[in-house]
Amino acid sequence: MPYQYVVLRCVPRVDREEFVNVGVVLYCQAAGFLATAHRVDGGRLLTLDPDLDVAGVVEALESAQAVCEGREARGLPHLESLGRRFGWLAAPRSTVIQPGPVHSGLTNDPAGALSALLDRYVA
Repeated sequence: MPYQYVVLRCVPRVDREEFVNVGVVLYCQAAGFLATAHRVDGGRLLTLDPDLDVAGVVEALESAQAVCEGREARGLPHLESLGRRFGWLAAPRSTVIQPGPVHSGLTNDPAGALSALLDRYVA
């Protein structure tokens, strides 16, 4: 089954354009699958910006999972389809958490592919 994914980056200081990969969002329309996984290394992030709110970074990544699940909460978009949710998560933005370019692949196991991508791209 084809899938699309984006790597989520933490960009503590947008002006410096430095980032650390912190998560992955994977969408597989054929399987009805949309999920994110993240791993935050606070020490690495703090080397880029000692004043960074690491707990806020984790909170933003958890909000991405809430969007994947279609949960309704203050500040989250209300999007019916998984494709629209993925599109919202993959849209460029100038915040501390930014998506990289959209990539694609093939899998028989979207959850396994998400785990493998997390291991590959997020230290």
